Amino acid sequence: MDKLRQVQQYLDDKAKKKVDPHYIEVPEKPWRVILRYKENMVDVDYSQSIDIPAGNEHSDWNLNFEPPVASSVGFWVGYRGTGFSYSKSLTKNAGRYYSFSSTGAKYGINFRLRRFNTEDAKFSSTDRNLETGVETEYDTAFSMPSPVWIRSVYINGYYVFNGHRYSQAAAYNQSVIQRRSAGSFLLGATWYQSSFDYSDIKNAVFMIIGHGIYRAKVHQANIGVGYGYNWVPLRGLVVNVMAMPTISVYNRVKAYKYETNYDLSPKEPFDNYGDWNRETRRWANGKTHKPLLMITQDSDIQLDYWDIEPEVDYSMFRLNLDLRLGIAYNWRNCFIGAQAQYNNFNYKNDHCKVNIYDAYARLSFGVRL
Repeated sequence: MDKLRQVQQYLDDKAKKKVDPHYIEVPEKPWRVILRYKENMVDVDYSQSIDIPAGNEHSDWNLNFEPPVASSVGFWVGYRGTGFSYSKSLTKNAGRYYSFSSTGAKYGINFRLRRFNTEDAKFSSTDRNLETGVETEYDTAFSMPSPVWIRSVYINGYYVFNGHRYSQAAAYNQSVIQRRSAGSFLLGATWYQSSFDYSDIKNAVFMIIGHGIYRAKVHQANIGVGYGYNWVPLRGLVVNVMAMPTISVYNRVKAYKYETNYDLSPKEPFDNYGDWNRETRRWANGKTHKPLLMITQDSDIQLDYWDIEPEVDYSMFRLNLDLRLGIAYNWRNCFIGAQAQYNNFNYKNDHCKVNIYDAYARLSFGVRL
């Protein structure tokens, strides 16, 4: 117990030593318990371009996954600027969400993990006839034959240049109280990795028109410089705005692919393909692929698929964005707050482009112990 008290005393002294008490107050009670209600939104845009010999067309198509807004309730428990949170989803099939955060006078670290699946999708395309140049647009909402799994991991750290007068934590986890208005430049770094997976063969049509891709994983490192400002219009109330554009300095995309025995070649007048041989991977007429357009309601569908070598691509300098808004009010040993954050991540390779939009809004009530 003595060692624990020594650690606590060290954290207390460190928290008070690096701030200007005229601008930032370090509460005497170090423990905080916070109840939270949160709404989280994720939007995934998956775009591809493909030539369709069957119709002598070029198609630019987009598949959008936008699951319902995920509502959750949870708690946060922590000592000074370090704590752990857990939330329970109130929305069916919204998946799981975990987070961890730690803040100091000069730094902040945030970790978020989310995994969910959805069948809700929107498909849109612009098809251009290569002979006539005529374009046709198509747009529809539908349910995927089998769910798409999406997973994201977000790790963010930032350094506050004016940490003795400005506190990012004052509006977001209330480990300290901002007493006077102040701002600061921030240096930030983010590690983001995500994946989406629709590998169930029920989604074969999208694999065929998507160059065989059924799963993609991205690892992305970003750095950026931003600015945050705390406005204190009256005692106990703080309003924070922070904006940080970032540039990816490491961007790795790994696309997992299937090869199938159907393709987008022109429809033939006679069906002489016969049965598919899984050992030789050929149709009875000796061909390796059958036109997808020859499948009818009365067809004997003999779909076969197998893994081929994944593609790994590296790219640089993708522009992303981190926006945050926080409001907090403190009285006695209690506080309430509202926070919102928006992140945009994008990546691409030779065949596809993916944009991920991740945002949340949160209400909280807490007490200091």
